[in-house]
Amino acid sequence: MSRFGKGVGRYFKDNLGILIALAAMVAFLCLFPTTSKTFPTQKNMFNILRQNSTNLFLACGMTMVIILGGIDLSVGSIIALSGVMAAACVVNYGMPEVLGFTVAVLVGVVVGLVNGFVISFTTIPPFIVTLATMNITKGIALVYTNGAPIRCMTDAFKFPGAGYVGPIPTPVIFMIIVFLISLFIMNRTHLGRHIYAVGGNAMAAEFSGINVKKVKFFVHAYEGLMAGLAGMVIASRLYSGQPTAGDGAEMDAIAAVVVGGTSMAGGSGKLGGTLIGVLIIGILNNGLNLMGVDSNFQYIVKGMVILLAVYTDFLRNRKKGR
Repeated sequence: MSRFGKGVGRYFKDNLGILIALAAMVAFLCLFPTTSKTFPTQKNMFNILRQNSTNLFLACGMTMVIILGGIDLSVGSIIALSGVMAAACVVNYGMPEVLGFTVAVLVGVVVGLVNGFVISFTTIPPFIVTLATMNITKGIALVYTNGAPIRCMTDAFKFPGAGYVGPIPTPVIFMIIVFLISLFIMNRTHLGRHIYAVGGNAMAAEFSGINVKKVKFFVHAYEGLMAGLAGMVIASRLYSGQPTAGDGAEMDAIAAVVVGGTSMAGGSGKLGGTLIGVLIIGILNNGLNLMGVDSNFQYIVKGMVILLAVYTDFLRNRKKGR
């Protein structure tokens, strides 16, 4: 058997449980009377991918963060501030759309760098650091806009979030590129191996010569980059920078990562599983909407999914004796 065939076989073996859950969910929605005509259509499939492309951006970075044994609560607020700045650069300051999008991504990188610096060079837990930057970043977005969206309706502004390249939505192309880059970092670079080593045992990693501070710094900066990119795409899709955009985005990203099999204890997890987790969360949201389930009730369902995934992770770690 070729190396590719072995890799595919290992992928299915490692993710068999969540693949069965994904297949069962798809089969149910294809057969359920309310959704059987609307769910399996090409338009709806692209709609699911478009809407969840930004969650994959966040989840790729969040996978690295959680493998390190950390958490990042600031990504939703970064989405809001990045989107606001993208629209403001074009509407308020007359910049070209490309420059506005660049500023949006840089905003995410800057917040990620702040997170990475504080987490790397202090003993403050990542939960507290990112909780603080979440509030600061959200506050800046609200103060700057006075709570009102900044609308931008130019064709160039709409392209990253609502445009198409041939029949394929632009965000889906971004999603593929981001996933492949993240996969390369985790599976084909020294940095990727160092992320696993630090997450497994930071002290042992440091004794073996790994620069633990540098690894933590990069991972949080990369998550900031992903959040800035998500903010740009969401603002483009909504034709506006909205200070409330991204609310709860960190929960969907964490849910996708945990459902995908990444351990909250750190040290283990795969982006291949995260991809399946994103699809499960996205199809769950889409299916509930198509069935007319109240949006407030959907929070309960997603919470139960997260709890089940974390409990499964707990059982798995206890079996391994971790």
